[in-house]
Amino acid sequence: MSTKETAANIKKDPDDWVSGDEPMTDAQASYLQTLSEQAHQPFTIGKDLTKAEASKLIEEMRKRAGVE
Repeated sequence: MSTKETAANIKKDPDDWVSGDEPMTDAQASYLQTLSEQAHQPFTIGKDLTKAEASKLIEEMRKRAGVE
C-alpha cells in the first residue's frame, strides 16, 4: 500500500472528530480565503463555521482551485 493510500485509509471523517463542533481555527479561515482566491470564487468566511464544516469546505475549495 502506498503512503497516499495509507493516509486516505486513516483519515477520519470530520463528522467523527471529537473537536469537530469547536469553532474553526484561524489557520482554517486563512486557508479558505487563499483557496477561494485561487479558485477565483469570492468567499465570505462566516465566523460561525465549525472545525468540521471548515474542513469539508476546504476539501471542496481545493477541488475547485485545482489543488491536490
